[in-house]
Amino acid sequence: MLTKESYQLPIAQPLTEAYMKQSDDRIAALYGYYSGSRQDWERRLLALEERSALRADKSKLAEVLRAYNGRLGASNEVMASIDRIAQGAPVVIGGQQAGLLTGPLLVIHKAVSIIQAAKSAAEQLGRDVVPVFWIAGEDHDWDEANHAYVVTAEQELRKLAVTRPEGPRASVSATRIESEAWDGLLRELDEALPSSEFKPSVLEKLSELSSRSGSLSDLFAGLLGYLFGSEGLVLIDADDRSLRELESPMFRTLLLRNDELEKAYAATAAHIQSFGYSLQAEVTPGSANLFLFHPERGGERTLLYKNETGFQDRRGHSMWSKEELLHIAEQQPELLSNNVLSRPIMQDYLFPVLGTVLGPGEIAYWALTGEAFRKLDMEMPILVPRMSYTLIEGTIAKNMTKYELELADVLERMEARKEAWLKQQDSLNVEQRFGAVKAAFQEMYQPLIDLAASVQAGLAKLGETNMAKIMEQIDYLEAKTTDANHKQFDAALRQLDRIATAIAPLGKPQERVLSMVIYWNRYGDAWLQKLLEAPYSRTGGHETVHL
Repeated sequence: MLTKESYQLPIAQPLTEAYMKQSDDRIAALYGYYSGSRQDWERRLLALEERSALRADKSKLAEVLRAYNGRLGASNEVMASIDRIAQGAPVVIGGQQAGLLTGPLLVIHKAVSIIQAAKSAAEQLGRDVVPVFWIAGEDHDWDEANHAYVVTAEQELRKLAVTRPEGPRASVSATRIESEAWDGLLRELDEALPSSEFKPSVLEKLSELSSRSGSLSDLFAGLLGYLFGSEGLVLIDADDRSLRELESPMFRTLLLRNDELEKAYAATAAHIQSFGYSLQAEVTPGSANLFLFHPERGGERTLLYKNETGFQDRRGHSMWSKEELLHIAEQQPELLSNNVLSRPIMQDYLFPVLGTVLGPGEIAYWALTGEAFRKLDMEMPILVPRMSYTLIEGTIAKNMTKYELELADVLERMEARKEAWLKQQDSLNVEQRFGAVKAAFQEMYQPLIDLAASVQAGLAKLGETNMAKIMEQIDYLEAKTTDANHKQFDAALRQLDRIATAIAPLGKPQERVLSMVIYWNRYGDAWLQKLLEAPYSRTGGHETVHL
């Protein structure tokens, strides 16, 4: 069996790595709190209690949450969680754009991390802490949300996708999906997934959920509710109209104090760059960091920019005075939407956020928001790095042991290890013997070229061209011989390819590509329970989970 090994996925963001490892004292001012400090969790709880009057009404928030989760058929555990929010319980929150069939596995990892962080905090603080998943349904990046990768019965990676209907670039939650599109997706999924004892129930559940889903966000929420309802995970879609009504006062504040906030973002960006770190989110001069669902363009999500008299779209084709937008914020808040820099503030206004679970890129761009929080007499919550997991099935683990592969080999150097293994099997020494012949040929042929050149200088080039053609033919024969020799190892190569597809599909970590449906189909609910029982750390990290 493959032994348990310690492996950390590379962190692409140096700023995030510095936060997680606390390796740079200069960045403490950017973040304030640190998820690995027990004292910081206690300090943050006290700060939440002191600033409770600055947040949205908790009773009204609970009403919105009950209505939204009730439409999803929420479990008793979820409704009990909402009751705790109504009574003032703090939350651990995290979110993601709605993805097809929940998108890549990292979304599941984030939900698990939210639940585990809430449990960990509750145990330390001796009080209820509620897990909340924020569905970023207001986002409009359809190509990021519309697909899922599964592994077929032939062990091949297959991409399933839903085509965006014709029309304006509205939010994902506002983009309607007809039943025919869901039916086509489920037929394609049925063809792709291998047969298993759980497959009929998986397809039945997906059929049931899709039949009452008008958007990708609806199906996304339905699946998360089904998977994590027993854990009391509360769901909310940022594009929910009732939630937008609660956001109205903060939208007004974001508009009224937009210039101050812009300066705050810019000043923090300059600090980050002065420390030698790059920016993960763009701080654009003149950007209001708010979107408007353009009422005259069918609800197209339009980024707002400031001008001399108010606000406009990017190209200046549409303009609004500050008074017009303040009126919209008060009377039609559903037309406004946050961007990556204003969303953290809005989230903290709505919820008593003890900690927010974030991926590496998010931790890097949240660093930009600290001064903006302070401008509004708020403060950034504790940033909790989400956990990463690699799921390893029994057959994959067995084959990794057979070929003496560690997780790092598969994730970092799989092709090199495959080539090295093939060379070890080459008892005919094809590469060495062809190499010897090529060296001997060059040694014998070069004097002939020199002889020809001594007779007529122009013959040197002809001789070199001739030698190159002969060498090319020897290389061709070597490649054909190598391929023929490798064919006897086809079964082994297929096993190696299956390992790569399962753990590093498309050359990326499993969590960034594969859909959870693969494991749901093979193991029912057991795979998810393994994740929920895996070791957890508030400072993030990576765990291998054997299925």
